[in-house]
Amino acid sequence: MRLPRRPADAAQYRDRWLALGLLLVVLGLAYAVLIHPWWTVPMREAGDRIVSLQERELRLRTQLRQAPQVAERLQQVRALQDQRPGFLPEDNPELAIASLIQRLETVVAEASPGNRSCAIVNRSPLEPDNREAYARVVVQVRLRCGTPETARVLYLLESGAPRLFVDNLNLLTQRSYLGRGESADSGGLDVSFDLYGYLTPSGQPSPTEVPRAR
Repeated sequence: MRLPRRPADAAQYRDRWLALGLLLVVLGLAYAVLIHPWWTVPMREAGDRIVSLQERELRLRTQLRQAPQVAERLQQVRALQDQRPGFLPEDNPELAIASLIQRLETVVAEASPGNRSCAIVNRSPLEPDNREAYARVVVQVRLRCGTPETARVLYLLESGAPRLFVDNLNLLTQRSYLGRGESADSGGLDVSFDLYGYLTPSGQPSPTEVPRAR
């Protein structure tokens, strides 16, 4: 038969649990005040930095592995740019406009030899536009062409070198304008548009002076 605890034993038992509780509280406070801010937090931050550095190292390794392909592609792009310069080679707007008109005449003659099915009606240079980052020279053009010749002219103008652009394109049917060999169904077109290109920015060499990428 189990004997009941004496009052002295019960007090000692309670004091032990109270001391144990106080010890746990002290240990918790010590961890919160000493260990957590001075050890746990710095270790977590160090772990985060290590992970970040590992990810950065992985990115750098990947970029280094891709460097030869990137360099090769860059050389290809530079070679294409050298073959097809983006800026007009002329040094001033007057020469650039003369070049635009000459290019237009050459393209029309190529699309319709002897101007049998395509002819230049008007070409009027406009004042250079200096409001943009790059100075733009513009020529207003009006043509009378057959439909195939019109498509050919526009393609040759925008696909050659240096880069030229066509804007404000208007097409009107002129059935009375027929070239040799055209049927009445094909008709002809009264074509008007702005032909423009960009001058080389001041302080930079013209496209003909840019050395070839090595």
